[in-house]
Amino acid sequence: MANGSTFSVIGPDVTIRGNIEATVDLHVDGTVIGDIACASLVQGEGSRVEGEIRAETARLSGHVNGKIEAKNLVVLKSARIEGDVSYDTLTIEQGATVDGRFAPLGKKAAQRPAPVAAQDDAQDAQRKMTLAAG
Repeated sequence: MANGSTFSVIGPDVTIRGNIEATVDLHVDGTVIGDIACASLVQGEGSRVEGEIRAETARLSGHVNGKIEAKNLVVLKSARIEGDVSYDTLTIEQGATVDGRFAPLGKKAAQRPAPVAAQDDAQDAQRKMTLAAG
């Protein structure tokens, strides 16, 4: 990111059909039907993303229908996620809904018969998952 204060906003009245690639932070309050790749994503409560999300950091509070890959992921209580989630660090507020599998980045969720077992692996000890109090 060239300028730390640079970000783009997709307003609540905007629907984008197509993929989005941004080297800056992205704030989505509208609807995106397509994949999103950005440095940092903040998703508003009333927003919807139908596609893959790939970001260094993501703070989700709307509806997502698609796979999510983020090094640092925060799922807020208003979030509704339908899809598999890959992360390095993960925080989920009580009340959030996720219909999918969780796996640390670098692991293939589809290859893990018991995704929760990844937390027991010694090599995954540095990865962190927390449940935030609501």
